[in-house]
Amino acid sequence: MKKLLLVAVIALVSFATNAQAKITFKSDTVDYGKIEKGSDGVRVFEFTNTGDAPLIVTDVKSSCGCTVPKKPKGPIAAGADGTIEVKYDTNRVGPIRKNVTVYSNADEPIKLLKIKGEVMKPAGSVLEKTEE
Repeated sequence: MKKLLLVAVIALVSFATNAQAKITFKSDTVDYGKIEKGSDGVRVFEFTNTGDAPLIVTDVKSSCGCTVPKKPKGPIAAGADGTIEVKYDTNRVGPIRKNVTVYSNADEPIKLLKIKGEVMKPAGSVLEKTEE
């Protein structure tokens, strides 16, 4: 009987100590909208650690070199907020459709984020020669 009670207590403690981080983003997509060439390309993904253990973001990678993500430094405590900064090269005219992959110790260890929008050509200068 004592062995059965000991096994039950150990099992109960094991379930209770199985803490897990959980990353919850306010939005998994950042929409730049229509922006002008050369404008500020920095945007931020905001998240909260809704788990009950510290969240550690181990890596953040983009789908191309035109997008540079920046991971948070250090662990994010349970219930605390954090950010992942993304800088897109706005000197590239055209549509923006890129992915940012977040690697962490969360219950969902790989999370895919998206950026979208369009970089427009700058409006012509009044000093430019126009074709007639």
